[in-house]
Amino acid sequence: MALVVMGALLIIVGIVMAAVRTAGRGRLSQPKTQATGQATGQPTTLEPTGEGRRLSLKADLLGLGIAALGAVLIFAGALMNGATAG
Repeated sequence: MALVVMGALLIIVGIVMAAVRTAGRGRLSQPKTQATGQATGQPTTLEPTGEGRRLSLKADLLGLGIAALGAVLIFAGALMNGATAG
């Protein structure tokens, strides 16, 4: 049972870690073009121009790895509980 609980916690931590890192990289909408003001021609937002690393699998690999480790622990815990119950 302890493996299942630890696995569930690792999955939650991994997903939250990946989400926080993605949110910290900036706004996800309008990644290639910026809205410009009609009169001045300057951007109407404070976003940096250009395309960044907003949705990058490489940048979120640590969080996804922690979530995968949690899934393995849940599976191992389920196998151990099933073997002792039968």
